[in-house]
Amino acid sequence: MTELAEIVTPEQWLRHIFSARAAAEGGIVRRKVRDVERLLGRQNFERELRRRGFHAVENAGQFVIFCNNEPVRVLC
Repeated sequence: MTELAEIVTPEQWLRHIFSARAAAEGGIVRRKVRDVERLLGRQNFERELRRRGFHAVENAGQFVIFCNNEPVRVLC
């Protein structure tokens, strides 16, 4: 992934994430926090989520991105 990170622009990386079938169908996608921080930056990532009306949670080094604008409830 290191070589890929050097040639992929933040815009390309975002386009790749949100063009996934799960994202297009309003589902969820998961990405490593370190990849988001390295390739895009946390602030830019959060800005893009807000722009799209999406939500995300962080756990165990992963972001789980809810590709819809429905409320998110943490059950336990």
